[in-house]
Amino acid sequence: MSKAPDMTPVFPGSTDAAGRPATLGVLGGGQLGRMLVHAAQRLGYRTAVLEPDPQSPAGLVSHHHIQTSYDDPTGLAQLADLCQAITTEFENVPAAVLHTLAQARPVAPAAAAVAIAQDRIEEKAHFAACAAVSGVTCAPYAVLETEAQLQAVQNERPDLLPGILKTARLGYDGKGQIRVKTAEELAAAWAELGSVACVLEKMLPLTAECSVLVARGWDGQVVSFAPQRNMHVAGILAVTHAYEGALPPALAEQARAAAVAIAGHIGYVGVLCVEFFVVADGSEHGGLVVNEMAPRPHNSGHYTIDACDASQFDLQVRTMAGLPLLPPRQHSPAIMLNLLGDVWLDTQDQQQEPDWTAVLALPGTHLHLYGKQQARAGRKMGHLTITGPTVDGVRTVARQAAALLGLPGQDDI
Repeated sequence: MSKAPDMTPVFPGSTDAAGRPATLGVLGGGQLGRMLVHAAQRLGYRTAVLEPDPQSPAGLVSHHHIQTSYDDPTGLAQLADLCQAITTEFENVPAAVLHTLAQARPVAPAAAAVAIAQDRIEEKAHFAACAAVSGVTCAPYAVLETEAQLQAVQNERPDLLPGILKTARLGYDGKGQIRVKTAEELAAAWAELGSVACVLEKMLPLTAECSVLVARGWDGQVVSFAPQRNMHVAGILAVTHAYEGALPPALAEQARAAAVAIAGHIGYVGVLCVEFFVVADGSEHGGLVVNEMAPRPHNSGHYTIDACDASQFDLQVRTMAGLPLLPPRQHSPAIMLNLLGDVWLDTQDQQQEPDWTAVLALPGTHLHLYGKQQARAGRKMGHLTITGPTVDGVRTVARQAAALLGLPGQDDI
């Protein structure tokens, strides 16, 4: 993909036609936006966040906080006036809004790419279309939008059971997903989900989950981080392992190449995370299976802030602003522990403060809290990254930190 005709690099310290400092815009005010704003500000940019929540993590730290809904015409006009380039920090911003903004300013990722990630049906069709180039396809699945399709799946696709029924839109962190074993359970699950558009995916014998972060520029240049191995609890990322040997080298290279192909197929610009399942050898679907993609920085890439010379957020800034891309280098083995609101709740669900003194006394710990005022079970409140000179040392400290915080999945660290 060639550079967009109206895309000229937005350099740190530059000014616009009105003499105002270079400003980068973000749709969405969550923790990803907050870390993106920090990365932009370190380079010297001003930032503007459009987000309705007055206490949003990103809005609280940005130079400008436009407190409107994502589709408010006045707010969007203000964002376009302030900024020289715009991105989104989560995929559920209406794609039409990105299309509208792109008429006035460079927007990365593009509306079309975000629209694919917003709809599992479109996403799986995209993965299937990429399979010949990427060498990786998704799990066997069927689209379920009508009663007739439900009947067809029940009668003609018994191979998809047991499976996972997932809403086509607005599902995340395990929400909008129900496991089903029989045709009867499938019908009941679809009704429970409101009979909305869904996909039914065949459950495969998984041995691991991994993800790849790639950054693709306006000129088609691509750089990437090494694939990381992830562990989930109740559908939410709990632990990320990022070090040499976390995945077999051949598998890691296959995942990286597939992610690059998936990004290139749609001329993607920005940081893209592609998640994969590793399926047990010997299965008819053995090897690597693509699960989903996120058109933004990703929870599994947070370790890059402390373990690499350029983080995923640094690369997002570079891509949206049209700056040169250099391959990021990881200087330390790392393990990232996701911190959910459960850490702040005792057995009676009363608020308590974690023992940060003990946690931060451990060598190589890097605490990142997102500035959220209220802890709730399952709510992402922060993360803890552990770095060190050796993988064994990092794993030892990560286990100690997980025990101090009462985190699940300690046996998998």
